[in-house]
Amino acid sequence: MCNIHAPKSEKDNELTTLSVQRRVYIERDENRQVASIMHHSDLTNLMRVGSLILLNVGQLLPHQLHTFHTANYIYPIGFKIIRFFWSMRYPNKRCHYICSIADSAGKPEFRVLVKEQNEEDTEFKDESPKKVWQKILETIVKLRRENQLVRVFPKYISGEDLFGLTEPAVVRILESLPGVETLNDYRFKYGRNPLLELPLAINPSGAARTEPRLKHSVPMKKPHTQRTGSTSQRPAFVPSTSAGEIACPYSKQFVHSKSSQYKKMKLEWRNNVFLARSKIQGLGLYAARDLEKHTMVIEYIGEVIRGELSELREKQYEARNRGIYMFRLDEDRVIDATLCGGLARYINHSCNPNCVTEIVEVDREYRIIIFAKRRINRGEELSYDYKFDIEDESRKIACHCGAAYCKKYMN
Repeated sequence: MCNIHAPKSEKDNELTTLSVQRRVYIERDENRQVASIMHHSDLTNLMRVGSLILLNVGQLLPHQLHTFHTANYIYPIGFKIIRFFWSMRYPNKRCHYICSIADSAGKPEFRVLVKEQNEEDTEFKDESPKKVWQKILETIVKLRRENQLVRVFPKYISGEDLFGLTEPAVVRILESLPGVETLNDYRFKYGRNPLLELPLAINPSGAARTEPRLKHSVPMKKPHTQRTGSTSQRPAFVPSTSAGEIACPYSKQFVHSKSSQYKKMKLEWRNNVFLARSKIQGLGLYAARDLEKHTMVIEYIGEVIRGELSELREKQYEARNRGIYMFRLDEDRVIDATLCGGLARYINHSCNPNCVTEIVEVDREYRIIIFAKRRINRGEELSYDYKFDIEDESRKIACHCGAAYCKKYMN
């Protein structure tokens, strides 16, 4: 018998390795992975991809969107990464290049800070990623040529590559920035990550309830947190009481139960609204289709915290000059949507609103729902009355809703 078919002894049948000679395919949800990293990673080290460490995603205000992008790239202000690349001083060694994007006279300025052990930091600045990195690459090419090392070919290395703006995971995040979906001349590679809700931009021109507290502005009481009623007297909490309109139980106008309405809304809310530049202030939420009166439009979501903690967070957000998005759920709890909220936080105030907010009990939990107050046509901006407490003249917040009978002030 041949060697292949000859009977084998016990020694021949001995297992000598545990390796399996086959390919293993792993099915993964990249959208969910990226969203998980952004929501749960440490703020000083969001994500690492090869020789790139993402430190800060950055932000874009509504008036900056059209200037800080090209047809292929998005340039958020405050974007920062660390790139490990060949040293400019020592052959065959690598060092840190901290790449960032800043605002310079209304245009993006690209900066690269060279950090190397036992050497002084050197910073390069220019108007494009290519130009700022060209200065560095020319020095590296010359150094490696003099030391007869493997050559570097700058013409095959783009500045956007070294800034990490072409890395798929980073592009997914940048295309999920608020307002980016309104860019008509940008070629989207992936589109908005449906699981990724990034923090809001610090928007000095946004809705008054989200205004950052600037040093030159008039000091005012904290009107950011929405109230369900007067806090001077502690009433018993009634779930069906409206947060936006008194005695207006919109959820009871339907034949279906509130639970079934809510489940239907959670499945369809992305078809109800879209985010775009507001005609009132900053960014706003618009009707993506015709919405009938009493329709559940969207839920105001965020982190549910105690009232005492909300007061502390307001001070922290104001100290960082960050916009504040909070909505009081009841006398003890507040929904904080500043860092982890949904699109409902973009809805602006109006003295003649087309929506109303109501606290609804669903599955033994209280939720804040935005209802259509009347029939809303497709493309119409959504708004509701913030119901701020009345303040004296020195603490008034101007209203820009443009309604026929605008009260001029929101408080």
